[in-house]
Amino acid sequence: QVQLVESGGGLVQAGGSLRLSCAASGRIFVINNMAWYRQAPGKQRELVASITQRGVTNYVDSVKGRFTISRDNAKNTVYLQMEGLKPEDTAVYVCHANVYNLATGSVDYLGQGTQVTVSS
Repeated sequence: QVQLVESGGGLVQAGGSLRLSCAASGRIFVINNMAWYRQAPGKQRELVASITQRGVTNYVDSVKGRFTISRDNAKNTVYLQMEGLKPEDTAVYVCHANVYNLATGSVDYLGQGTQVTVSS
């Protein structure tokens, strides 16, 4: 089994910054893609950013130029640096990892989520 633990959420004023972290632990041979999703009240879950094992990144248009996803493969950790936060960024941010191990093959895992609230 694999656990994903997020940290770094909180309350920030518009224009501020936050850095989210997500550490994976457990039975891991290799982590393929990692990503951050978010879900605001009354809205569908949205893919915010993703990063491959080799560091290729992808972002939803609404965060391009403001958010940066990165990962530390040695620490099995993915980060989301968020700058220029807007009230519409308010949501629960959830970490995703596609993990491969010899026993189970590739399995998708999600964290519990961390709340990000941006005040105007």
